[in-house]
Amino acid sequence: MKTFLIKTLANAGALAVAVWLIPDIALTGDDNADKALTLLLVALIFGVVNFIVKPLVQLLSLPLLVLTLGLFTLVINALMLLLTSWIADEADLSFHVDGFWTAVLGGLVISIVSWATSMALDRD
Repeated sequence: MKTFLIKTLANAGALAVAVWLIPDIALTGDDNADKALTLLLVALIFGVVNFIVKPLVQLLSLPLLVLTLGLFTLVINALMLLLTSWIADEADLSFHVDGFWTAVLGGLVISIVSWATSMALDRD
């Protein structure tokens, strides 16, 4: 449970940084509390997508991952972010990623920030 909470908070922080840095990733809301709740819900969706869908996509794209020496992971991360944006839109959450290349940049930012935040929060 502690690990799940740490990963969710790290994802929420990483998503917040991506929203702040990249203009085509939008998080809208009435006030800061609404935005924070939306961010936590999107982080939960992102975590579920990365837990269930991402391993299947990585397994199916294993030849491309080997051929590109792992760089195809950037494309997979972008697709997971776009899927998260679509699910959030279907759930009527105010989170949107506009376009594939925005998702690639957002996936890169989220990966780096999430890793750094997880490392900082996971100190025993």
